[in-house]
Amino acid sequence: MDKVLIRQLAIETVIGIYEWEKKLNQTLLIDLDMAWDNRLAAASDAYEHALCYETVSNRLTALITEKPIELIETVAEMIAQCLQEEFNVPWVNVVVMKPGAVPNAASVGVEIERGYR
Repeated sequence: MDKVLIRQLAIETVIGIYEWEKKLNQTLLIDLDMAWDNRLAAASDAYEHALCYETVSNRLTALITEKPIELIETVAEMIAQCLQEEFNVPWVNVVVMKPGAVPNAASVGVEIERGYR
């Protein structure tokens, strides 16, 4: 299976369940593995056949920053749904990390897999 990868996409947004969190931006780090048949893009060297990681990154940033969200679980589901519905990605693995959320941990996060390989 071919994949398009995005690593450590940093999104500044309002995220959290505590009142103090709802008053400031925090950074989420997103890792994506997206199933995509790269053969046509590679053979034609044509952008229109590729899954554009810049377009995906911009769309996800807009999605996650449009309104406050409480849970990173919600963020992961929103990302997976967007990729499958808007970009026709048949399978995706999404990791959402929230650095600094727990004092004694560098980061905490969730990982989900949606779709079929």
